[in-house]
Amino acid sequence: MTVAALVLVAPVLAAPPRVDGRAWLVENGATGDVLLTHHARQRVPIASITKLMTVLLTLEHARLDDVVTVSPEAAEVGESSANLRAGERLTVRELLEAALIQSANDAADALADYVGHGSRARFVGMMNARARQLGLRDTHYVRPDGLDAPGHFSSAHDVTFLARVLMHRPVVRQIVRMRAASIAGGETLHTWNDLLYSYPGIYGVKTGHTSEAGWSEIAAARRRGVSIYATLIGSPDRGTRNADLTRLLNWGFSRYAQVRAVTRGRAYATVELGYGRKRLALVAARSLAPMVRVDRPLVRRVVFVDAARLPVSRGQSLGQVRIYQRDRLIGVVPLVASRPVGRPGVAGRVGWYATRTLHHMVGWFT
Repeated sequence: MTVAALVLVAPVLAAPPRVDGRAWLVENGATGDVLLTHHARQRVPIASITKLMTVLLTLEHARLDDVVTVSPEAAEVGESSANLRAGERLTVRELLEAALIQSANDAADALADYVGHGSRARFVGMMNARARQLGLRDTHYVRPDGLDAPGHFSSAHDVTFLARVLMHRPVVRQIVRMRAASIAGGETLHTWNDLLYSYPGIYGVKTGHTSEAGWSEIAAARRRGVSIYATLIGSPDRGTRNADLTRLLNWGFSRYAQVRAVTRGRAYATVELGYGRKRLALVAARSLAPMVRVDRPLVRRVVFVDAARLPVSRGQSLGQVRIYQRDRLIGVVPLVASRPVGRPGVAGRVGWYATRTLHHMVGWFT
């Protein structure tokens, strides 16, 4: 077995964008590769991004068609709300839509009351326990809705990780990309996520704003098979948040490019054949053009047999081209025989052995 390696060098990259905020993080939503970070582990107020944990616990402890009765405390919470009334009955699904689309504090508190069996403190304890289970070491919750409170904080790193966990749930992916929805009581919900109207490929996730936390958002978008999460915490105003998130997402996507790493029909190796036959070229069975990080070199490793046993049929697999990036296998393409080669008959084999023996005898005497 023979291995040949070739390093494909990465290009020079442009500088990151200038961003106004307390902390930010850009990463690949599928792999978790961090592309850009600024104070990502700093503990900061996160406002309604808190509701991601409220939603996660609700999905883990309730069914979508469960019916929740809104408590007087939830109805009176104020600020961003769905105008819920005490005693009103809504499904868990409707309250999730209110909490995620319109960032309704009353909906979040109603869910907390339901899952916590009437105890807000019990639910907050569940939030902090779940944060520890997920390894969110920069996070501590005091409220289920995210309103400003002493000791209530998280980090850009933790909320991005939590968003990625939550987005594995189909119902969440469906809700967070909605611009509007209607729930019981005739209330119409409208999203606070302006990027849903303006950024191509956006599909979530959550905004947040309070006077202490500033304007924040976790934005997720997908283009050309690449998912990018951009989190910005503590932007000074809504317009700046939207503009900076656009720049962060664009920069994240610019870290990826489609590279023709393997070309179908191209010879990447040759192998020995028996009985004096001409060496056999091994060609790629198909092309491979993955989307890869442009700031990391690719390594092409060609693995093939030292000699092929006859007969060989055209298209027979005799090796592989493997593409790696930082020891991560990106793709594999079979190397196949470019032509058929038959095994000689008895007379042909005898003649070849005789010729080789005669050649060796001449070598001995000379």
